[in-house]
Amino acid sequence: MRVLLTSGGITNASIENALVDLLGRPIAECTALFIPTAIYPFRGGAEMAWRALSGQAPSRLSDLGWKSLGLLELSVLPSIDAEAWVPAVQEADALLAWGGDPLFLANWMRRSGLADLLPTLDSVYVGVSAGSMAVTSTFVETYTEPPRGDHGSLQSEPAVFSTPQGDVDRTLVTGHGAGLVDFAVIPHLDNERHPDASLANAEKWAARIPAPTYAIDDQTAVKVADGGTVDVISEGHWKLFTP
Repeated sequence: MRVLLTSGGITNASIENALVDLLGRPIAECTALFIPTAIYPFRGGAEMAWRALSGQAPSRLSDLGWKSLGLLELSVLPSIDAEAWVPAVQEADALLAWGGDPLFLANWMRRSGLADLLPTLDSVYVGVSAGSMAVTSTFVETYTEPPRGDHGSLQSEPAVFSTPQGDVDRTLVTGHGAGLVDFAVIPHLDNERHPDASLANAEKWAARIPAPTYAIDDQTAVKVADGGTVDVISEGHWKLFTP
């Protein structure tokens, strides 16, 4: 499976060209399945899922002009026969995983069986924010409150991050992802809406991850082609941390 991990979706021409290169043909000739699962733990998640699917969200993903676009909701898959959904996943040219809570998404990737299926696919996985984090082997996420439920977290600890508005308290959670790639991603680097993802704070995150970690801004993506070749596609800025 080929992979394009983004922070903010298809935000510039370089990232869009990388997607077309991975697909091997124009987007208008490709089919896609949209995965909204990660957004549901948040208040208003149902509305945000619809906005993302219908192309009304700030991040471009579903509205790129796909030949066809379907919905793949991971949380329902364990309750239906694999024969009802696996062929659709195998036939899709791209899987589009929206952002939200990476712990929640990674948990449902495993429980649904998608995590085991991903490495066997001849298609492109495109992640946005949490959708990018959840397919790594290990990731770190910050929470204003401890995450609820058993989502496969490996470690949870309090953390204090410096921001322009002063110090903020967060719960720093290390999670177990689907393991599709052997590096980690920290999205929204230096985004003013994500002050805990400044470069200095990202270094604190990366120190908890026993793998190379790409901190990427919303104009950057990490591309993994056939054979595992990794390239950073950027019209912004990024930083690679090594353990």
